[in-house]
Amino acid sequence: MANIRDLAKEAGVSVATVSRVLNGHPYVSEEKRKAVWEAVEKLNYSKNIQAVHLAKGRTAIVGVMLPYIHHPYFSAVIEGISKEALRYGYQLLLFQTNYEVERELEALERLRMRQMDGLIVCSHEVDWEVFDAYQEDGPIVLCEQVERYDFFTVYIDHYQAFVRALRYLIKKGHRRIGYCIGRTTGPNSQARAAAYQDVLREVGALPRRQWVFDGCLFLEDGKRVMEQWIAMEERPSALLVTSDQVAAGIVLHARRIGVRIPDELAVIGFDNDPLAEMLGITTVALPHFTLGERAFRLLHHWLETGRVARKQEELPAQLLVRDTA
Repeated sequence: MANIRDLAKEAGVSVATVSRVLNGHPYVSEEKRKAVWEAVEKLNYSKNIQAVHLAKGRTAIVGVMLPYIHHPYFSAVIEGISKEALRYGYQLLLFQTNYEVERELEALERLRMRQMDGLIVCSHEVDWEVFDAYQEDGPIVLCEQVERYDFFTVYIDHYQAFVRALRYLIKKGHRRIGYCIGRTTGPNSQARAAAYQDVLREVGALPRRQWVFDGCLFLEDGKRVMEQWIAMEERPSALLVTSDQVAAGIVLHARRIGVRIPDELAVIGFDNDPLAEMLGITTVALPHFTLGERAFRLLHHWLETGRVARKQEELPAQLLVRDTA
């Protein structure tokens, strides 16, 4: 059976470098890290790696809780997490929950049973109190802002992102503004709803519940929104759309039925999806990939050094003005 010296010889690096790579230390060049893992595979060193993990009380597995794998927002976050997991020699265990509480609890129970070293939560349905009850079982990093509890978080301020987009529309003369959202529950959705209420009231405009379109997740939902918009007696003149995929569906169907964008309906998307750039959709760029990267780095640092204090990191959003608003 190959040993650590065999790996070092095969990879052309020192024994110390091999040790650092196997134990997930960050200060190794990508070239050397890649060479070591190639040697691990070539020499079939997997049994030895498992022994290292057992000795350290680790599985080298990190769980990721998310509602949907195929949604562009979460796909980008997963890309960022995966990049860092590969860099540090971790595997990912994905829990696709569809916002079902039982599936979210299953992920937390896996953490409690030490079947993974930590958990990154991209979005969730259960209350924060539930996560608080599992904090002693292993590191949990949340991808949202949390004020009341002592959590590690990396987040985008969705309230301020919504405020920025709303004020841009108001500056352009709009007062009849609606928005499209994936779901009305959840902290990010509640932050957007609060921003909608606050900003419209600042200018004496009336927030309209009938102008809030729920269940908007994918391209085809944009067509449904346009069909509902067309059927309204009193229509919003502008829509904030919390997914560029849905915004693209709105713009494409509007063109098909002869609705002029932005003259009859202004549209601002969110995410800065490549589709938004191709279609010239004004959007709020959200750093999803960076969110995933930072979430994994925070969890890895916690595993290596131990948790000492709450850590919260905010990532910026940017309004990109194009043709639709």
